[in-house]
Amino acid sequence: MSLPIRTRLTVVFTGLTAVVLAIAAVALLLGFRSALTATVDQGLTARLAALGSDPAAAVRTAMTDDAFAQYVAPDGSLVTSDGVEGRMLPASSTSDLSGTTFVDRTIRTSEEPVPARLLAAPLPGGGVVVLGADVEDQRDAVARLTAIVAIGGPLVVVAMAGLGWLLAGAALRPVERIREEASAISTSEPDRRLPVPNTGDELQRLVETLNGMLDRLHEALDRERRFVDEASHELRTPLGVLSAEVELARREGRSPEELATALASIEQETDRLRRLTQDLLVLARSDRGRLPVHREDVDVSAIIERVVDEFDERAERAGVVVRGAGHDVRARVDADRLRQAIENLVDNGIRHAGVGGTVDVQARRQDGRLHVVVRDSGTGFEPALVDRAFEPFARADGDRSTDGAGLGLTIVRAVAEAHGGSATAANLEGGGAAVSLDLPA
Repeated sequence: MSLPIRTRLTVVFTGLTAVVLAIAAVALLLGFRSALTATVDQGLTARLAALGSDPAAAVRTAMTDDAFAQYVAPDGSLVTSDGVEGRMLPASSTSDLSGTTFVDRTIRTSEEPVPARLLAAPLPGGGVVVLGADVEDQRDAVARLTAIVAIGGPLVVVAMAGLGWLLAGAALRPVERIREEASAISTSEPDRRLPVPNTGDELQRLVETLNGMLDRLHEALDRERRFVDEASHELRTPLGVLSAEVELARREGRSPEELATALASIEQETDRLRRLTQDLLVLARSDRGRLPVHREDVDVSAIIERVVDEFDERAERAGVVVRGAGHDVRARVDADRLRQAIENLVDNGIRHAGVGGTVDVQARRQDGRLHVVVRDSGTGFEPALVDRAFEPFARADGDRSTDGAGLGLTIVRAVAEAHGGSATAANLEGGGAAVSLDLPA
């Protein structure tokens, strides 16, 4: 189970404090002992300089409570201060001494063994002088300091743990307030946002990022609601017509011609429902990033010709001429998806071109990309509609208002993006509109 952030911060803070205190304690003890040793060494060196010209005589009077001295004559005889039993240094250590040497040893006095710091130095006239100092007090001082550190260190660590707990709580308190505020945001208050602290730190940037995310979610929720509302409206209209036609068809006394007319209307509305539900399914898949695309080498020119032939009769009834351009244009695309996109564009073009208008479909391949453009000679997009022409149910009043569901261009964009390409819409200078597909080929 993962520990809370506050606990983890406290543990890390306490652990680092313990490590730092341990390092500091070791450095303190070593430095303290080194300083005491250096002081003793300075005292021994001063005593050596004060021996004078007769070290043997000086050694005999050098014994105090914490100072000892011995002189090893050139002939090997030992001259010692009173109270020291035996040699402070073995004969083997003084026989070949080449320079001043400091040694820590325990020496025996007439009373008890004493820890001592010894200085052994050869004399110019021959012989070796050994001076000693009792360092029991220094060792006791080091032991007392060690005990203080051993007891006080854990107490300091405990105190720092408590301080770390308080500091972590204070640092996380604004985060907790933000969490409480975020938990209070719901769909009933979509415009509610987190309060931004004016701290200029990571917390302020976090809140600003979260508010930006909430803005995007709010926008997506609005789009979804509009989509559901429009879809419900579009589905309700043909269903209402179907219901009315079925009711009329079931009335007694209907002539065969009236029944045939009702069936034709039912067929038309059923086809409209089929197209609408198919478009909604494509949009749902594209929103989830699952719009399937099966690439293969296809003849784009042949697809355009089939689409033009498919809409020939309808275009003739509407008084519109549909033309296709582009020969021997091939690309690795999904043939069914590309045909669906071109069909939607031609369908839009026919509905918007008007009587006597034209719809031109062109395709070309350039720099490894497929470019398909469908132009119509209608009134063009209204300025307010150009930027959102590919949004679901994006329709405007006026010359370009139709009885379509407003999903055609949305499907076109979904197909383009599924191929890793893009779709753009623009008004033409001479009138009319153009919608372009740019796909990797």
